[in-house]
Order: sequence, then C-alpha cells, then structure tokens
Amino acid sequence: MSRIGERFTVTVFGESHGTHIGCVIEGCPAGITLDMPAILAEMKRRTPIKSDWSTQRNETDTPEIISGLLDGVTTGVPLTMVIENQDQRSKDYGNIADTPRPGHADYTAFVKYGGHNDYRGGGHFSGRLTAPLVFAGAVAKQVLAPMGIEIYAHIKQIMDVEDKPIDGEAVDKKAIAKKAFPVIDDYMGMRMIDIIQGARADKNSVGGVVECGIFGLKPGLGGPLFEGLDGALAKAVFGIPAVKGVAFGEGFDIIKRFGDLSNDALTVLDGEIKTRTNHMGGVLGGISNGMPVVVKAAFKATPSISKPQDTVDLTTKEKATLQVKGRHDPCLLPRAVPVVEAVCAITILDEIFKNGKGQP
Repeated sequence: MSRIGERFTVTVFGESHGTHIGCVIEGCPAGITLDMPAILAEMKRRTPIKSDWSTQRNETDTPEIISGLLDGVTTGVPLTMVIENQDQRSKDYGNIADTPRPGHADYTAFVKYGGHNDYRGGGHFSGRLTAPLVFAGAVAKQVLAPMGIEIYAHIKQIMDVEDKPIDGEAVDKKAIAKKAFPVIDDYMGMRMIDIIQGARADKNSVGGVVECGIFGLKPGLGGPLFEGLDGALAKAVFGIPAVKGVAFGEGFDIIKRFGDLSNDALTVLDGEIKTRTNHMGGVLGGISNGMPVVVKAAFKATPSISKPQDTVDLTTKEKATLQVKGRHDPCLLPRAVPVVEAVCAITILDEIFKNGKGQP
C-alpha cells in the first residue's frame, strides 16, 4: 500500500516519468476553507531552484484538485489532487533498465515486480512522489493550525557541520521556511553549501540530517508499546525515499549521558507541567509529554551520481559499470525539509483523529 494513516489517510500514486502524480486524501473534515496560496508556497519549497545544490529538472508542481473541493471549501469526500509531469527526460534512464543503480531501489523493484517496474527516474520509488505528500501535508497543517499545532523543520547536519536545534531558545522558526537553504544559523548553512558544491564538483553527492519540531502538542497523545506516537511518526518518516534512520530528541547521542543528565526533570511553568530539558524529544512511553516533539531523519547521499560505479547486468548476470546520466540533486536535504514536515503533519492529524476527541 502506498498509503499512510487510519483516520486521516493519504494515498500517493504515479511514477517519476509517468504522465501524472498525485494523491487521494480521505478523512479530511468538511467545511475547511483551504488557503491555496499557502499550499502553493509549501509546494514551492520542495521544487528545485537554480543553484549548485539542486537538480536542474524544471518541476512546476502545479496541483489540480479534481474532487473533494467546492468553491475552495472541502466537501468531506476524498480530496483528490493530480500534478502533470512536464519535464521528463526518460532517455537519460535507458542504461539503467538492465544495470541497476547502486544505492537505489532499481534492483529490489525489479525483483519485487518481476521486471515490470517502471525504472525511469526510479518510477514509483522516486523522490518525485514526495510532491503529493507535501500537498497533503499542507492541507493537514491547515487543519492543525486552529488547534495551536505548528510544525517546522530545518537541515540539522551535513557531514560534521551542525545547525542549532529546532527547539532551542530564540529560534525564529517561521523564518526558516522562507530561506532557499533552510537552516537556523546561516553561517553553518554556508559551510554546508560548500560541502555540497564540493561533492557536485567531484561528480558525487552527500547526505545529512533533517530535524523537525512539532510545537503546541498537548500531553497524552499516543499509546504504549506498538501504539506509540513515536512509532507512528517513525513509520511515516521512513516512507520518505532516501531516509535510512529516524531518531527522537537526542536519539543515539543519548547514550553519551548518565541517567541524571539524560532524564528530563519535571517542573511547573506558567501553571503547566513541563520539563527543564527535552532530551527525549517530547515523547515518553509512546505518549506526548507536552514538550516539542523533535524528530530527526537521516538521509543517505543521492544514489544517482556521475561517477562510474560497479553494478551487474540483470540479463547476463555479469559485472558491469554504470555512469548515471540526467539531472540529480547532489544533496536531497534542502528539498526534503518540507517533506519531513508534511509526513509529520499528516501523522499528527491522524493520531488526533484516532484519539476521537481532538487534542488530549
């Protein structure tokens, strides 16, 4: 299933070089006036820009809503959106039909579907399919906003260069979304760009970490064991192409602290119970504790690179060398930021609807 959610569900369809991509949203309440300029602004954050850190593919990502909306207001039936693919160069992928790209899903998709998979641009496994996710996430954000819930992400790390934490003090979160390179500390952003430009000059690519903060979520959302809020978010984030790791709060770095320093001490602030720190990322026992929920997603380096790589010929089952053609991101992270926000928004809204009574 190419679907996430139980009460607020999003089904994604299409292929990278097919005629259209899109999504079907079910469970969106009737009577929601969609702010289309805001949705288009969200989608523009995901589209490539003319820069040294983005693909040169021209993706306008103009959504066409074909059901579920009347006079700009949701009707309560499935909200269906399509985007026409306008800038495909399928000939760039002719050499990967029989020689799969290392690090991509070409080989596994070939095995799964008996060679009938659409290999052009990665087909259904392409990052192109994140455009409908951003649309659905933008809709979810507009339903969440009246509940006081806001979601912001940024590029946290590339190689050994790290940005400030999203839930730190004096962070202008709204300003991040307006930046071409979405970081908090612009100096660190410049250092990251230098790394990306170096990778591109070397016909290579680089990965990194996107950090997302969910703010305004009240304590009590989620459940124990396999009903955990963090488990639901992790599943959704892992659905984003190229994600290889998900962590909450300090994640694996928490092992560097003794218990007295890793525990988040409880306190009372303005009459509400809070914690002095947020090492756990806002979730304990699978349930929100009222602090910002902080999710980190580790993205692998873009597998499509111009350097020659070892592979095999699927027909002859002999060794082969592949040099990928086409237009590819030397780093996925700048365009991945709104995608991480989107799947987090979809998941949080779904969890609230599953709760049955709004926020706890």
